[in-house]
Amino acid sequence: MTETAIADHGMIGDLQTAALVGTDGSIDWFCCPRFDSPSVFGALLDEHRGGRFRVRPAGTEYVTKQMYYPDSAVLITRFLSEQGVGEVVDFMPPSGEVATGRHRLVRMLRCVRGRMSFDIEVAPRFDYGRRTHTAQVTEHGAVFSTDQLELSLHTVREPEDERLARGRAEDGDVRVAVDLVAGQVRGMILESGADGPPREIRVAEFQRLFDETVRYWRSWLARSTYTGRWRQVVARSAITLKLMTYAPTGGLVAAPTMALPEQVGGERNWDYRYTWVRDASFSVYALLALGFRDEAAGFGSWLGDRIREHAGGEGGPLNIMYRVDGSADLKEEVLQHWSGYRGSRPVRLGNGAAEQLQLDIYGEALDSMFVGAQAGLDVPYRGWLAIREVLDWLAGHWDQPEEGIWETRGGRQPFTYGRLMCWAALDRGIRLAVAQGRPAPLERWTRERDAIYDQVMQHGWNEHRQAFVQHYHTEVLDSALLRMPTVGFVAPRDPRWLSTLDAMDAELVTDSLVYRYNPDASPDGLRGTEGTFSLCTFAYVSALARAGRIEDARHAFEKMLTYANHVGLYSEEIALTGEQIGNFPQAFTHLSLIEAALTLDDALDDRTGHATAP
Repeated sequence: MTETAIADHGMIGDLQTAALVGTDGSIDWFCCPRFDSPSVFGALLDEHRGGRFRVRPAGTEYVTKQMYYPDSAVLITRFLSEQGVGEVVDFMPPSGEVATGRHRLVRMLRCVRGRMSFDIEVAPRFDYGRRTHTAQVTEHGAVFSTDQLELSLHTVREPEDERLARGRAEDGDVRVAVDLVAGQVRGMILESGADGPPREIRVAEFQRLFDETVRYWRSWLARSTYTGRWRQVVARSAITLKLMTYAPTGGLVAAPTMALPEQVGGERNWDYRYTWVRDASFSVYALLALGFRDEAAGFGSWLGDRIREHAGGEGGPLNIMYRVDGSADLKEEVLQHWSGYRGSRPVRLGNGAAEQLQLDIYGEALDSMFVGAQAGLDVPYRGWLAIREVLDWLAGHWDQPEEGIWETRGGRQPFTYGRLMCWAALDRGIRLAVAQGRPAPLERWTRERDAIYDQVMQHGWNEHRQAFVQHYHTEVLDSALLRMPTVGFVAPRDPRWLSTLDAMDAELVTDSLVYRYNPDASPDGLRGTEGTFSLCTFAYVSALARAGRIEDARHAFEKMLTYANHVGLYSEEIALTGEQIGNFPQAFTHLSLIEAALTLDDALDDRTGHATAP
């Protein structure tokens, strides 16, 4: 298979959807009009049937480089050849906070030195390649049409240029050739929801779009209050999280992609284009810590809406994930006609795990609300009533088997992490009620919170392993438990916790990279193996720092930074070869990176007695 490697991509977006641009100048993934809409370009999952929007030099050997324009989400792919140096500058102007069908993929072609001819291929495959379309070349561009979606291709040029004399439509695709000399700028804009037919755009207007987009991102990033040691890395993670936010609702998608494998050739291929309660909750802490109060409030509002909508529902007040608009229809199906990334099948669309019972989500949700309240984000009257209803339900239902954080499909168990986070949910609810003088059945909540604590200490601790284990009926270790000291369940230097950390060092850690658990020792209902989980590696850094192993933490953190791709993005996992695998980029990984950087900064400052220099 010839699909471009997962890590050989940068991401652009407009806060309602996103596109992945390969180092070869090809847009290999793009869904429209939302993150969770059907794909238009899907070559990442099928080279031949997925569709792509490719720009590359014609008739010459070349090498490529890719970078982000500083402090922005504007991506530059450079082509270097003996004839000249050219660039394609890709970005999407932000769409705003109102859901809209208008989205623009802007591709600016520039010759920097010498001369360069570009071959351009626009080959959409609508609805995951299941829907036929027509392509019509016009005087100023082209139109791609289906019965559900229409895309307009506008050309960027000056009056003296030829009028698409070298452009042609063939089998629904459009191919164009552009010749440039040093200093010339041309390009195209692919637009959904256009007001009219394709139009001719002048270079000056093109440049204005570029300037406005850069200005937006730099203005947004300037609000960051982070002054720690890893500013560039943290800034890129913050921009990445912002790019994965659906602005109309504040929902954060776990990743903009689907079906990218956790093992190449394996079946662990999930659709991540949805908003997990867990991820959205973690984002509140990370963004508040960086000073992005509006975004944290937006995520908190999204979460509050879900609690108010579903309080009292069957199977628990909350689903584990939702679509970006808050709906819960995530029926899983398999795209039989796609080969999958490097032959990794099945190619799953939708996510059957949405119906699982994962009790930990209540802890993450309540912890984020507690952190938000401490930062001055209001909990209104209706919000408190919904929180109280959730906690009343949890107080009566925490002691039951569940599927757990990793969404395994091997049956329900009394997972230690789920119990841990139920404890956290009740603990934060009690603290909120006391701090804000809200009515609550504190005696009941306290009794159940303390019962969870005693149960975890008795049954979650395994004497033989001298460690906390994945669930009560196993000796398997689980790196989800790295959050035990973070939420305050155990002291970070408690002997039981230090012993658990030592056990993880021996079994789950390899070259500072961390596995979720050992799938061979813990049957999870799925075939195959997986790589190390990047979010777990960053959680390991935080745990080391809290445990006083500061040098180990810094070494692990710096080493993990070398596994980022060329523009600072992380997928879900790292394979044995060091290759990035899994959905990309993954929000949870970047959230964990930010938390690790903040925790490590604090530990280093405490050791030296000096705050980080601004």
